[in-house]
Amino acid sequence: EVQIVESGGGSVQPGGSLTLSCVGSDFTFSAYAMSWYRQAPGKERELVADITGDGSRINYATSVKGRFTISRDNAKNTVYLQLNSLKSEDAAVYYCMAAHPFVRAARYWGQGTQVTVSS
Repeated sequence: EVQIVESGGGSVQPGGSLTLSCVGSDFTFSAYAMSWYRQAPGKERELVADITGDGSRINYATSVKGRFTISRDNAKNTVYLQLNSLKSEDAAVYYCMAAHPFVRAARYWGQGTQVTVSS
């Protein structure tokens, strides 16, 4: 059974940092693009960053560019999201998603991890 498990969320002050991790299992991790999404209360889920299976292409939402960094370690079946210079508007539940580039139905989501930014 495919599993996507996020961790690393927590509560930080504005300007602080967090590192989120997402571990995938029971699928060929390196073949899948990995994405981080977030959803704040009352708002739609939005794409934060994504990375191709081989890590060669990365995209960021404009709102996080220069502050967040996505990376992956295929040997560990793990994708990371480094969050720096956090702002109150970054507070949300952060979700990890695996997407096969050619099989549209192959989309797997994690359960999410909460990030709270508050002074």
